[in-house]
This record gives sequence, structure tokens and C-alpha cells, in this order.
Amino acid sequence: MSIEDRLTELGITLPEAAAPAGNYVPYVTVGDMVYISGQISMGPDGLIKGKLGADMSTEDGAAAAKVCALNLIAQLKAACGGDLERLVRVVKLGGFVNSTPDFTEQPQVINGASDFMVELFGDAGPHARAAVSAASLPLGVAVEIEGTFQII
Repeated sequence: MSIEDRLTELGITLPEAAAPAGNYVPYVTVGDMVYISGQISMGPDGLIKGKLGADMSTEDGAAAAKVCALNLIAQLKAACGGDLERLVRVVKLGGFVNSTPDFTEQPQVINGASDFMVELFGDAGPHARAAVSAASLPLGVAVEIEGTFQII
């Protein structure tokens, strides 16, 4: 089954790849690797804002992380000229969680993205990862995730 078919089966429509909001590019391809800049938790209804441990639950944070994953995949599709079948594997995700100093469930939040990568890409989805806390994130968003992908 193609990745596009799998997205359809899951009832998911990818967003348009977002334009950069500063002096950077959304992705860089070096050889067979694509490095995607951090994608924030911005869904079809706008920014998903909040601070984990204060006004957001871990489950809400995981949902925000899944939105970041969708934005990463949209950038990957752009980097692959529209052909997600070029994906060989998800290599690494770096997750940043807007959280209070005493919040310790960053891994469970970033699981929202990791779990989706495995659900969508199957054997190509498992990856290395970091899940860290941040005192704040751009525009007050709850989560930001960057990614590294191998393509053909």
C-alpha cells in the first residue's frame, strides 16, 4: 500500500507545507538525507498553544505533537517533489515541549509524533529521538518537532 493510500485509509489530509517564518529554509537535502526545520503545533484551526504541566494535559500535548508530525510529513513531501514513496526511513525526531519546570512527561508528549510515524510508515517509521522541555516556544505553541529522514 502506498503512503498516500495509507493516509487516505487513516482519513488524513496533509496540510500544505508551511513557508518559513524567518531567515531559514524549511528543509535541506544533503545526499539521501532530508533535514526538516522545526514544525510547530499549527493545525487547520490555528495554533495549538499551551504549557504542559499548567494548562494542557499530556494527552493534549501528544495530539499537538501529532499535528507537528503531519507538518513534518508535508515538508518531506515537498522535499521529495511530491512523492512520499521516496522515503526510506524516519531517522530522528527532535521534540521540544513547552512545559513547566516540574513537568516530566516530555517523552509521552512526543510519542504523539513517534507513534504516528510508525502507524503511517510501518517498518520505516521507528527512529532515534530526543524529547526535551522548553521554557517557551515560538508564538506560545505547545510543541515543536524537527526531523531527519532518509530518501532515495
